[in-house]
Amino acid sequence: MRRSAALAAVAPLLFALVPQPDVVTTDNETPVLYDDDEGGNASGDDPAIWVHPSRSDRSIVVVTAKEGGLRVYDLDSRELQSLPATPAPRADGVDGRYNNVDIAYGLSVGGRTVDVAVVSDRYNDQLRFFTIDPAGSRAATPLREVTASEQEFLFSPDRATVDDEQTAYGVAVWQPSEAETYAVVTQEGATTIATARITPRSDGTVAYTGVEHLELPGSFPLPGGGTWTPCEEPGVEPQLEGVAVDQRTGVLYATQEDVGLWRIPLPLGSGEPRLIDTVADFGVHDVYDQETEECVPADPDQPGLGGPNLVADAEGVDVYYGRGRVGYVIVSSQGDDRFAVYSTLGHNRSLGTFRVEGDGVDDVNGSDGLAVTNRVVGDYREGLLVTHDEPETGPGTDPERDATNFSYVDWGQVADALDLKISTEPGNDPRY
Repeated sequence: MRRSAALAAVAPLLFALVPQPDVVTTDNETPVLYDDDEGGNASGDDPAIWVHPSRSDRSIVVVTAKEGGLRVYDLDSRELQSLPATPAPRADGVDGRYNNVDIAYGLSVGGRTVDVAVVSDRYNDQLRFFTIDPAGSRAATPLREVTASEQEFLFSPDRATVDDEQTAYGVAVWQPSEAETYAVVTQEGATTIATARITPRSDGTVAYTGVEHLELPGSFPLPGGGTWTPCEEPGVEPQLEGVAVDQRTGVLYATQEDVGLWRIPLPLGSGEPRLIDTVADFGVHDVYDQETEECVPADPDQPGLGGPNLVADAEGVDVYYGRGRVGYVIVSSQGDDRFAVYSTLGHNRSLGTFRVEGDGVDDVNGSDGLAVTNRVVGDYREGLLVTHDEPETGPGTDPERDATNFSYVDWGQVADALDLKISTEPGNDPRY
């Protein structure tokens, strides 16, 4: 079923100078991934943190590497498992391209209660599912694929359309009750968001059903009249990627890369989406240059109308759970290597921005996906932030190759820098 959503409200479109961000540090990063034949075409993108229910030091980090599949790391960023992006279990299946990942807790799969990594597969326009061994980092193979065969496409009517690659992109898990688990998925090159109910089967596989869609705006009203449409290459709309659900309130936070940060009530269509912050060059009229395949300003002197917190692309997003309803939305501002933090309360006011500098490793640049947990995980006693880093430029990295990896950041540093409240209560974990 397809619905249309009107633009409910746009954040105040006041141009401001970007403030100096606070600075936190990291000394822990995963091994480098290389996006070339020698490196298995592994390009890091999005992480998820699985928290062990009783032995936090056995928690793991699962990341996507696109055509390079998945990687699993322990809390010291050591690689535990590398899973190739194998063909999807379908008659017309092709090798996968894993874009984003999130964790579903407490599913009954084949008579066992397990946690499941949920992955978007761009080359097959579907979800892939991997059970997580309860031993966590002590397991020989922490992940095992259990995707049911012949799952429907999420956005495409047929395989020919899938091959156009406007397919499954960002993904987040929504668990409104013990009996219900959904995936929220964005579409590459489009403004569509989908939800699908995750349905474990008695044969030990996991499927999904009941796909529904919501269209978000691709054009926006400007102060004083007129409409602005972000410049994209021909045939492409201003896409969304990063998605995260506040499990306590059923609110979806989604980043529209060239536009800003959305707040969307779940289920889709149950309330009006609201654009709560915009990228700095919101409203700037660009023209697509066919020769360079880039967008260039029609008037180089035209000021942007957006806020000071995000510089396109707005990318990764996740929710940190504080006490009660207090919480924080963290967004990666890829265009200027910063991270923006917003309150989950009220009108989602901005709480500041920060950068991540390296201590014996390189700084975090151009972050795409990110994940955060408020739980104690090993030596991270006040929570953990894991973020993508591109390009990876640390010691020993080959500067001639396209390198990415992921950095681990002590959330306590972020909380101290921005004067945020700490909580290590379970928050979004339905196992408690």
